[in-house]
Amino acid sequence: MERAKHTLNELLVGLFNYILYIEEKNLKESGVNLTMNEVHTLESIQKTRDNSMTYVARRCMVAQSTLTSNVAKLERKGFVQRYKDRNDKRITRVSITEKALEVLKIHEEFHRKMIDKVVSDLGLNENHLLIDTLENILEYFRQEYHDKSIVVETPEKE
Repeated sequence: MERAKHTLNELLVGLFNYILYIEEKNLKESGVNLTMNEVHTLESIQKTRDNSMTYVARRCMVAQSTLTSNVAKLERKGFVQRYKDRNDKRITRVSITEKALEVLKIHEEFHRKMIDKVVSDLGLNENHLLIDTLENILEYFRQEYHDKSIVVETPEKE
């Protein structure tokens, strides 16, 4: 059992690290001069259903002060805009710019190609057991590490 635990840990950490490394390398080769953290912040802003800084921070799983710092950098670089809510001036909202859309298009294309390649090269499109297992692992993390301050939106099932 210990060997299986060790192997699972190595697989999860390895996959995570490889994906981040390859993802960042792809962005640099595409001329994008942002960190993966910055790109993932843009992605969270784009995909969120509530663009308040509070909600985006929860979705990014960071403290609001961390998001404020990240957004300030992205704002200086021209990728986001902050503005006050029309109805409640205490709420700051954030939106991405056209410049950010170009970066996110490159980022999404990388993910599409990565998944297409994995599916075709490894024949994973028919491997329901693997997909079910990965869904179970994701659900485990959601339940085990559930924190009401964190917002993790569920991917759509086909």
